[in-house]
Amino acid sequence: MISYIINGVGKKIIDKEALDMPTVNQNPEQIARDTIDKMLRSAGWVIQSKSTVNLAAAKGVAVREYQTDIGPADYVLFVDRKPVGVIEAKKEEEGHRLTVVEEQSSEYAKAKLKYLNNDPLPFVYESTGIVTRFTDYRDPKPRGRNVFHFHQPGTIAEWLKKGDSLRTRLQNPPVLDETGLRPAQIKAVKNLEHSFKKNRPKALIQMATGAGKTFTAATFVYRLLKNADAKRILFLVDTKNLGEQAEQEFMTFQPNDDNRKFTELYNVQRLTSSYIASDSQVCISTIQRMYAILKGEELDESSEQDNPNESSWMEQQLNKKQALPVEYTAKVPIEQFDFIVIDECHRSIYNLWKQVLDYFDAYLIGLTATPDKRTFGFFNENVVSEYTYEESVIDGVNVPYDVYNIETEISKNGDVVKGGWFLDRRDKLTRKKRWQQEEEDTEYSKNDLDKKVVNPSQIRNIIREYKQALKTTIFPNRIDENKDYEVPKTLVFAKTDSHADDIIKIIREEFDEGNDFCKKVTYKADEDPKSVLNRFRNSYYPRIAVTVDMIATGTDVKPLEVLLFMRDVKSTNYFEQMKGRGTRTINSDSLQLVTKTAKTKTHFVIVDAVGAIKSKKTDSRPLERKPTIVLKDLLGAVTMGVADEDLFLSLANRLIRLDKQITDKERDKLLEYSGGKNLKQITKELLTAYDPDAIEDKAKELIAQIPVEDRTPQDSIDCRKEAQEALISQAATTFNGELNNYLDNVRKQHEQIIDSVNIDTITRSEWDTTSVDKATAIVTDFSEYLLKHKDEIKALSIFYNQPYNRRNITFKMIQEVFEKLSLEKPLLAPDYVWEAYKALEEVKNERPKDELTALVSLIRRACGIDPELRAFDSTIEANFNKWIFKQHTGQHNRFTPEQLDWLRMLKDHVISSYHIEIEDLDFTPFDAKGGRGKMYQLFGNEMSDIMNELNEVLAA
Repeated sequence: MISYIINGVGKKIIDKEALDMPTVNQNPEQIARDTIDKMLRSAGWVIQSKSTVNLAAAKGVAVREYQTDIGPADYVLFVDRKPVGVIEAKKEEEGHRLTVVEEQSSEYAKAKLKYLNNDPLPFVYESTGIVTRFTDYRDPKPRGRNVFHFHQPGTIAEWLKKGDSLRTRLQNPPVLDETGLRPAQIKAVKNLEHSFKKNRPKALIQMATGAGKTFTAATFVYRLLKNADAKRILFLVDTKNLGEQAEQEFMTFQPNDDNRKFTELYNVQRLTSSYIASDSQVCISTIQRMYAILKGEELDESSEQDNPNESSWMEQQLNKKQALPVEYTAKVPIEQFDFIVIDECHRSIYNLWKQVLDYFDAYLIGLTATPDKRTFGFFNENVVSEYTYEESVIDGVNVPYDVYNIETEISKNGDVVKGGWFLDRRDKLTRKKRWQQEEEDTEYSKNDLDKKVVNPSQIRNIIREYKQALKTTIFPNRIDENKDYEVPKTLVFAKTDSHADDIIKIIREEFDEGNDFCKKVTYKADEDPKSVLNRFRNSYYPRIAVTVDMIATGTDVKPLEVLLFMRDVKSTNYFEQMKGRGTRTINSDSLQLVTKTAKTKTHFVIVDAVGAIKSKKTDSRPLERKPTIVLKDLLGAVTMGVADEDLFLSLANRLIRLDKQITDKERDKLLEYSGGKNLKQITKELLTAYDPDAIEDKAKELIAQIPVEDRTPQDSIDCRKEAQEALISQAATTFNGELNNYLDNVRKQHEQIIDSVNIDTITRSEWDTTSVDKATAIVTDFSEYLLKHKDEIKALSIFYNQPYNRRNITFKMIQEVFEKLSLEKPLLAPDYVWEAYKALEEVKNERPKDELTALVSLIRRACGIDPELRAFDSTIEANFNKWIFKQHTGQHNRFTPEQLDWLRMLKDHVISSYHIEIEDLDFTPFDAKGGRGKMYQLFGNEMSDIMNELNEVLAA
């Protein structure tokens, strides 16, 4: 853009010093100086020659060729009239030698300036105008680093006012209060702070999904703000949903050393526009919004819903090695943030988006559960903490999972729609149906399902089988007080919104439930998705949620117990993230608030109806590929401000084709989203943006505004550049999230065939072989643990070696086993071991009343006391009934009805406490019936013998 100044008589003339291009016939050193001058001006510095110095002209003044006692420095920087730093300028060809130049530039910084008795200057730059390095000599072990641009004078003034540099303030963090932190979180915070002390610019925290990454981040962000006096921290995400969750985490976070919430101590701003508040200490933003801010553009919120890394356009740019650059913007200088925390950093920090991170002069901290090779490389292999899903399961932080497979004939092999059949065809957008006779055979594969063809029987058979498997195999015994089966909280992954609608309809029918039972949670849902998600998380209904995109990653729904995959996933990382939705632990009380019949969450189940577990996965998109760019990605790139001729022409060609396909009704609807522009107008603007004639015409209009006597050859170049930028902007600003979604939906195949004739059948419904192997390993591990500790834990010693003393095992003894097991082997939780046995052998559909009873049952099975697994409370009931029957048979009704009531109370006490003693008769429920005195009255001298006999018989 051409810059102007106003002369003394009010006439607008060109500010020649602000022209972008250097004058002709300059040598490389002069070209570098011109570029450096331009950079300094854009950062707020006034440039002066040594002969016309006026340090009062601005807050920051850069004086060229200032004399020192060892010779003239290329630039000396003054802030508030005081010298603060130097710039050593080199020609572009010497960019690779800037580290060698550091010694020379530091000598200038230490030198005495003419007329001044200055101390050594702390801020030193070496720059070619293309590459710039910076060293703050106040740092411990000062180390140069590459920076995108020069810092602003106001920033340097703030740094000097604070005294110590940021890197100095990071040297001695106070001792971490570990209260409320898990061991992995403690390790992450401590190691990260150690990395800061070593002045490492990038650090990676690998932490399993569900292990508390965001809580960890809130912990170290609080410490950086409080202890290191960090100015502002950016929390970077790649979807709006993750940003909202991060905001909630900061709002609820309360530090250990203060009784106020984080947001009462520091200002947290989630960016929804290009405005960054001057008083915000934590900014939460999507990377695509930050990119738009650096491009000087506004961004529609709908562009923040999808993960931008899944864009074939961005991949192609990488293949072409075309980075679409950001430029310096004074409103958001490079020093805007001291630290950048990148959530899900394995995803969207590459290609186009990497520039956002390269732009800022900040420490980078990555958070991810699933890093790949690129992630390790980007963070310089500085992994400060590594905590895998397997480790989190062993520690009891997360729960493990089992896999249940459902396969149908059509899911595996597809089918054929015969010519001559009368079938419904459904419009994808309106879902309006029309009935027609098919003219020819249409063969469809499993990949065509729910795209070209919808087979309701295929969906229905999967849902019907899932319902049956829940009751018999996956989570049996979830019977409520009304004798109805209670469906565990289930998340279904669908392919598209249309597919999700079909699934929801069939789930409601097959489970015989109403609208509240099953809901859609996607960005495009008519009902507020946040409200539905909140109810799914905290309320009884819905029991089943169906999603396409919104809660596939990063969303915390702790009561989830089943993930039903009805779509395949090709990305390893994305699949791991999706599985992570089920890993969260939840305490029993919280779980039972939403699922009354659930005892505890010991594991979750993946129900795989599409072969997602076994399908081939890739770590990332292969770089050699030359993908076909989908329309959605072309639209997204233009909306994000990408200005590329191939992009504009490709999109124009797609829209020309689309204009020939859509209906008049669709054209009218399009006008609502495009600001009244039809496709012909939109296409024309895209083509005009790179039309040389149109650019020339526009440039002539701009040149005409410059007085003839002031025009230079450079003006033609500048006006042509400004003209094209205006035409590009005019074309690009038409596009927005709503228009893009509409265009993407309209261009898709309009109709789906509803194959209601081919009836599907279940071909497989069983635990996955890996789950059976896992169950075997768990049972073996449990048995080996008991054997290993049988001589040191009293209860185990009795079970294994002293069968007669089993009658003396007490509640306290069993509790000791449970506590030791929970501490040393949390994966061997009784409920989970119980499920492992069920996967391997016939177990009657009965459930122990609690975990301790389950533990006794499992110990008896592992020891060989019981030949099959059976709930111990049921064993006690059976032993009691057998004993009573024997007493009455052999001694002709030995006990009176009143005595039998007492004996049943004794039996119930053994069920809950595993043992009965005389002292127990002084407490509930016996005391209300007369206690030990009443029992003596009923049984006389036989009282002790009967209690001992019951202890022995019931524990047999």
